[in-house]
Amino acid sequence: MTHGHATAARRRAESWRALAVRARLRARARLSPLAVDALFAAAVFVALSVMARRPLHDRPWTIVGFTAPMVLPLVWRRRAPFAVFLTMAALAFAQWLADLRLPADIALLIALYTVAAHASRQRMWLAIGVLEGGVLLAAIRWAPDDRGAETFIGLSAMVVAASVIGINMRGRRAEMALLEERAQRLERERDQQAQLAVAGERSRIAREMHDIVTHNLSVMVALADGAVFAQDRTPELATTAMRQVSTTGRQAITDMRRFLGVLRADEPDALRHPMPAIAQLEPLADQVRAAGLPTLLEVHGDPSVAPAAAQLTVYRLVQEALTNTLKHTPPGTTAIVRVSCGPQEITVDVTDTGPTTKFPAATTGHGLHGMRERAAAYNGELTAGPRPGGGWQVRAALTLNRNEA
Repeated sequence: MTHGHATAARRRAESWRALAVRARLRARARLSPLAVDALFAAAVFVALSVMARRPLHDRPWTIVGFTAPMVLPLVWRRRAPFAVFLTMAALAFAQWLADLRLPADIALLIALYTVAAHASRQRMWLAIGVLEGGVLLAAIRWAPDDRGAETFIGLSAMVVAASVIGINMRGRRAEMALLEERAQRLERERDQQAQLAVAGERSRIAREMHDIVTHNLSVMVALADGAVFAQDRTPELATTAMRQVSTTGRQAITDMRRFLGVLRADEPDALRHPMPAIAQLEPLADQVRAAGLPTLLEVHGDPSVAPAAAQLTVYRLVQEALTNTLKHTPPGTTAIVRVSCGPQEITVDVTDTGPTTKFPAATTGHGLHGMRERAAAYNGELTAGPRPGGGWQVRAALTLNRNEA
């Protein structure tokens, strides 16, 4: 993943966070549930008063005295749905005892709906039972003599409808809560993915910078030391070494420009300097030979069948292994690089004749760890250790994915 992709991931995560903050601010700006229920109760009271305008004209204080207490508990219907329902049921029973037949009894259906939507199932069934008892009492007292059963069935149907609507609302609210939780979880996962992308990009940058800088500086230091020793006896060799230092420095700048070309779209040299591949191993070997490390390079098979990313991995593995040999072995050490390219696998083998104690001090750095990470990207395992016959060996086998070619 490139730096641009990581930046885009961070921007997406920030936009999601901004949307969530705005949603929370809008939610706080809305009316509270208590205020909404108070307005709703007022609207119900006005509607019921209009429906009872004729009885209200005959007995205004009696009707208002039953209607207002019947509607007022709806203000707290979502805070204490079952208590509100029982209060309204008690008022309805008192109304039945007073033989007052009022439209205010419809408010009991609203209270039952609220119990079904917000209270437990046990309390919902209890509320249904209480209201069905009230329906039976109403049918017995107020239904015409020959239509008592029809009245009871019709009122019971209204009870069932209110209960079903409340149950459906409960399910929808639970589904919305689940979707909200899922959205929050996805937002957290996006944040984590953005952080992982940034961490991965930093690791890749550190690995590439280590390979480029460490190798070229090691070669330049070795060439500069050789030039210092040769300047008195063989000035022409010192001149050649310093020219090679200049060439190596230019190569380091080129590698840096190439690497920056991956990170910056406006880098002009990005297209002119392709990423290193197996074909560039020979110039790499020439470079370390000039620094004083005799190197034999053998490439078997057709490197062109390997993907560009795999060839870059091979190049970096060889580069790091030769850099460690150059840094940690005495003069007179030789190195052999063997690369075998197959249709399914590439093997890299770098050996030298140096002492077997050169790597332990180097294993605490980023070099060997970075080499293992590069090999692991191709399901490979890198081994580094002393050879039985003396010297040191670095070996890796990379498994190629044909879809990558």
